[in-house]
Amino acid sequence: MQHTKDMSNYRYEQAKQCLKSARTLIDSNDYKGAANRSYYAVFHAMRSVLALQNVDFGKHSAVISYFRKEYIKTGVFVVELSDIIENLFTVRNKCDYDDF
Repeated sequence: MQHTKDMSNYRYEQAKQCLKSARTLIDSNDYKGAANRSYYAVFHAMRSVLALQNVDFGKHSAVISYFRKEYIKTGVFVVELSDIIENLFTVRNKCDYDDF
């Protein structure tokens, strides 16, 4: 039980660090970097929640799918969060992998 809490806390700290980095990148007009760090802030936050159930996945899409199914569709988190996650995932992918 303590291991799950430690893992959850560790991932939550990662999420907070990514959010802090995103703010710094925005302040320096690095919007692509900020999009990346913003996505990872949410991604690590989702994994922090999943850690409390000893659940994890190797693919981002699997983390997102499970989180939506178990936490958004059941009303633990608001439905609007689903769109935010999807938008961040899309923007991060475009910023990281598209040329323009």
